[in-house]
Amino acid sequence: MQGNLPPEAQEKIEELQDLQETAQQVAQQKQQAETQLQESRNALDTLDDIEGDTQMYQEVGELLIETDYDEAYEDLEEKVDSLEVRTETLEKQEERVQEQFESLQEELQQMLQGGAGGGPMGPGGPGAGGD
Repeated sequence: MQGNLPPEAQEKIEELQDLQETAQQVAQQKQQAETQLQESRNALDTLDDIEGDTQMYQEVGELLIETDYDEAYEDLEEKVDSLEVRTETLEKQEERVQEQFESLQEELQQMLQGGAGGGPMGPGGPGAGGD
């Protein structure tokens, strides 16, 4: 069916496909950020429940490095703050992509409906009602 569409409509369809792919990528990134945020909040809650003099280790790449309570708590707070901002940013980006998608979809529908009456199958074409 796409072969019979005007070039403008084909371009809009390609843009819709690109936006759909972008929306999926943003949704995936947002899901990952939300998961990391929840894990970091859980870790922070766990730190609230332990004593400050408890021996602690922090994962750095493949290593566990000894750290103190205050440093670990501070690092987690910063991570939570950063992930909250990232999640909010991705949420806004997801909304913008959705709005663009809906707008483009509407343009395509208008283009296809508007072209239905005057194209090669328009007045005087097959099925025009001649005797």
